[in-house]
Amino acid sequence: MPTSTAAAPLEIDVKTLKSMMDSGEKFMLLDVREKDEYNRAKIDGADLIPMGQVPSRINEVTKDYPLVVHCHHGGRSAKVVSWLRQNGFANASNLSGGIDAWSVHIDPTVARY
Repeated sequence: MPTSTAAAPLEIDVKTLKSMMDSGEKFMLLDVREKDEYNRAKIDGADLIPMGQVPSRINEVTKDYPLVVHCHHGGRSAKVVSWLRQNGFANASNLSGGIDAWSVHIDPTVARY
């Protein structure tokens, strides 16, 4: 996976994320859904910063290692990744299919909604 000096892929799939987790790779998993959604279903290790709060909480987001952003299906997180990249976060990637794809393909114990 690229470091902060190279651009990360624009999107990664859930199998790639699972591989990153299993390998112990250092990365930040950013959940940009709302708190009620996070309380309903979450990926272990994800940091919650709802989409509308990302600009005001940008100091909580890392540029030092890969950043994977997710939401429910991938739409909001794609917008956040675009904004992050425009603001110097070349390490940001969108999780294709979001937490719904995670539940379907990786961890069926994560509730679908």
